[in-house]
Amino acid sequence: MTKKLFGTDGVRGTANKEPMTAETALKVGTAAGLLSSNGCNRHRVVIGKDTRLSGYMVEPALTAGFVSAGVDAILVGPMPTPAVAMLTRSLRADLGAMISASHNPYQDNGIKLFGPDGYKISVEMEYAIEERLSGDMTNELANPIDFGRAVRLDDAQGRYIEFVKQTFPKGQTLDGLKVVIDCANGAAYKVAPTVLQELGAEVVSIGVTPDGININKGCGSTDTVLMTAQVVASKADVGIALDGDADRVLIADENGELVDGDQIMGAIAACWKSDGRLRGDCVVATVMSNFALEVYLKGEGVELRRTQVGDRYVAEKMRADGCNLGGEQSGHIVLTDYSTTGDGLVAALQVLAMVRASGRPVSEVCRPFEPMPQLLKNVSLNGGEPLQDDRVKQVIAEAEKRLSNSGRVLIRKSGTEPLVRVMAEGGDKTLIATVVDKIVTEIKRAVKN
Repeated sequence: MTKKLFGTDGVRGTANKEPMTAETALKVGTAAGLLSSNGCNRHRVVIGKDTRLSGYMVEPALTAGFVSAGVDAILVGPMPTPAVAMLTRSLRADLGAMISASHNPYQDNGIKLFGPDGYKISVEMEYAIEERLSGDMTNELANPIDFGRAVRLDDAQGRYIEFVKQTFPKGQTLDGLKVVIDCANGAAYKVAPTVLQELGAEVVSIGVTPDGININKGCGSTDTVLMTAQVVASKADVGIALDGDADRVLIADENGELVDGDQIMGAIAACWKSDGRLRGDCVVATVMSNFALEVYLKGEGVELRRTQVGDRYVAEKMRADGCNLGGEQSGHIVLTDYSTTGDGLVAALQVLAMVRASGRPVSEVCRPFEPMPQLLKNVSLNGGEPLQDDRVKQVIAEAEKRLSNSGRVLIRKSGTEPLVRVMAEGGDKTLIATVVDKIVTEIKRAVKN
């Protein structure tokens, strides 16, 4: 069976177009609710969202679906994705639902579902939901007396703020540290500055005035120009850029130079290895992570284990292998000692804790290795399977042969957007640019045909 609705990170699409319509959100809530409402106990779902305008459409539709299945809905409003995962566990709910399209523009929205353990629901559960959607659920709906109830959790933000603060080492503060925080006009626009202020930092906040359509627009982890410039202008010690739902983070050092997820993972891994906190002496990353990270970790006595792209696959591999550190180059950092999914704010605090403990600047703490030159380009799709085109296959094979002794090529379809991602890395920048451009040209030709 092939999933049609769920991608690598839940359901996602343009708001008011399938699959992100009110009707489909209603059905998803109903199907997920029915699957979680077996037994005689009352069942509950935690529902959060980011700041997209379309959240006002999706939230009540999704809530109605759960209520019609006899599931109580706990509404927490604009909150980071990891906060919804945390609250799902803390409140002993059966499910968590986050309404967000993460780093995508405001036109998109999505639904991510978490199980009672705070981890994203299994592929099997996604199949089961889609199977319910394809049938008639009318006869399974709750009787009027058994409808669920929808309530607002007024102290949700406070609960998450205190949870995040508890992940910072006891006895340490951020006193004397000047921090620029870019919340991408997204879900963390209130909680992130508050956490940093309450830990003692002098905070310069940007991306904290959401209006429903400016989420991720010219700000956040997908557009860091504003954040890095602000670090330099305000003479800050560090910059932190979150994305729209705050499950990913990028760091800027005191010079305004960007630090990606690979560097963050490398720095945390070495620190935790030294402290005896790195379980299994392993780190889990995806096929997109720079080869230099693998080399660096090996020198530290740490094994890098790779998965396909997607933080859910990273988390699944971490659980299977007993690792407590993993993530993606894009800034999803999963620290299972604290969270079940990527948490940008928690990861940022780990970086700040290392900076305070070492007494060294971010530029020294967060640059443990020199990345191998890497180039990534995206090609838009409008249907079809360009990667099955014979000429495209031939060009890819030629590129792999040319880089076989000095780098690698990775071609993959995005699981969240209609794109083909073309990536190459190696020691020769000119060669990398040449092979990527040639592959991109052939894919574009195949798409047009």
